[in-house]
Amino acid sequence: MPDQNADHAADHATLLAAAFKGELAASRRLAARTGMPEAEALRATLTLHAGAAGLDRLLAARAAERLRGEHGAAARRALAAAALARRVRQPAAPAWRAWFDGSARPNPGRCGIGAVLEGPGGVRIELSRTAGHGNSSEAEYQALIAVLEAAVRHGAQAPAIHGDSQVVIDDVHAPGSASAPVLRAYRERARALLACLPGATLRWIPRHKNAQADALSQRAVPPEPPSTDEALHE
Repeated sequence: MPDQNADHAADHATLLAAAFKGELAASRRLAARTGMPEAEALRATLTLHAGAAGLDRLLAARAAERLRGEHGAAARRALAAAALARRVRQPAAPAWRAWFDGSARPNPGRCGIGAVLEGPGGVRIELSRTAGHGNSSEAEYQALIAVLEAAVRHGAQAPAIHGDSQVVIDDVHAPGSASAPVLRAYRERARALLACLPGATLRWIPRHKNAQADALSQRAVPPEPPSTDEALHE
């Protein structure tokens, strides 16, 4: 008897899983009208709906459909989890960003530096000033040092620093001593400042993406007016 009761319960559970809401409602009405046990009423209702195909085929088809739905739901959950993981892995845009540029007019000649430092809350610092006499790499290094000093003063957290001088950026990142003795002191100063800015990054960008810093460096050393002799000659 216990085995029969267990089989009956399992059979009823199978019918309940296969039945649609309308079929469940119809079976309850049938049981209420006839006094038939609910399990028998449900079997009768589903048998009627199965028609010539038979109840077993109906149950098998609905079980397969339910399984496909579960697989589809699992796949959608997996895709959603993967998308969430990708968003979590993607680094947030840095709160502090900087750009620097240096120019020498002529090269070597008068040096000008320009830089922009941006931070949270609308913080924006622009630098534009002369920087003595030297070549373009010296000017670039001085611009980098100036913006790093500004970042340290303002407590910048993990700033992303950009410049268009491949020479200077490669020099900062290269192991060993600087390739050019004239740049060694600049390199040491830049590295010391970077050490004060944990998480800072220094990356090369093409010149057209460094327009603001470039304009500031050019503004620092405007072209000299022609000499009197040149003006008379013209």
